[in-house]
Amino acid sequence: MTDALTRMLAERDWIMADGATGTTLFNMGLESGDAPELWNTEHPEKITALYQGAVEAGSDLFLTNSFGGNASRLKLHGAERRVRELNRAAAEIGREVADRAGRKVIVAGSIGPTGEIMEPMGTLTHELAVEMFHEQAEGLKEGGVDVLWVETISAAEEYRAAAEAARLAGMPWCGTMSFDTAGRTMMGVTSADLATLVEKLPHPPIAFGANCGVGASDLLRTVLGFVAQGTERPLIAKGNAGIPKYEHGHIHYDGTPELMAEYAVLARDCGARIIGGCCGTTPEHLRKMREALETRPTGPRPTLEQITAALGSFSSASDGTGDGAAAPQRSRRRRRG
Repeated sequence: MTDALTRMLAERDWIMADGATGTTLFNMGLESGDAPELWNTEHPEKITALYQGAVEAGSDLFLTNSFGGNASRLKLHGAERRVRELNRAAAEIGREVADRAGRKVIVAGSIGPTGEIMEPMGTLTHELAVEMFHEQAEGLKEGGVDVLWVETISAAEEYRAAAEAARLAGMPWCGTMSFDTAGRTMMGVTSADLATLVEKLPHPPIAFGANCGVGASDLLRTVLGFVAQGTERPLIAKGNAGIPKYEHGHIHYDGTPELMAEYAVLARDCGARIIGGCCGTTPEHLRKMREALETRPTGPRPTLEQITAALGSFSSASDGTGDGAAAPQRSRRRRRG
């Protein structure tokens, strides 16, 4: 028996994921500093609405409200003993929404970073990271997720720990990193590094890729970096809706639904198989993305110039991978600047 996501990937050229969890919950009244995961039991009707909004907008896959649901992050809210309960609740609500969708919808159990720095730079050991991720994974599994979804990771060591936790839970998983520092993650991982890392894992992900970061253009440059490594594993693109700006006391993302529609088509043409949005991406954005993916034919792989012409300039001249085969492209980017 293969898992639900693998079966869906075998049947379709692309899968549309969901948008922003945090942005949507803030729009529902979540206050800055609050733990979104507590809403899984305190306001289950709002979490139902979160998931339902993505499904109704056309998402084939949505993430559970469990991004910060590990013991380290929940400890900040005095809820470190509720990991299993809160993750199970996030998954159970998602399972209910997916099962009544009238079509196949994948429930992906979101697992974000621990918020701690791993050895040798920090104090978090591999064993403790695996324990925290495994506890979260078991709660999500009990609640009925189809797949674990590790996201916004910066360190290779933490990615490995999450992979080990998924293996211990006996669950398929996907994993994305956030490339937000001149084409690298905060801990220095490049697109080439991640493409190499996933193939060396004893329990590799079904799909891997990039999420969040500093804008849709940069994220697609990273996707092209994965493609350049020759990977045959399905790729994930989950970019922010434009660039964040602070306006009237709130963070606002300037990406319009039309821009995200362009991004979705370009992501598909770059080679991404699972395409969604991250911060700032609302159901309105998702509807335009779905429409564009369904109505616009697949085109050739876009150039860097075509990406920036459609989505805006890169945040840095470099994609983080250094000198090599991509050097001519990087020199063109420098001339564009």
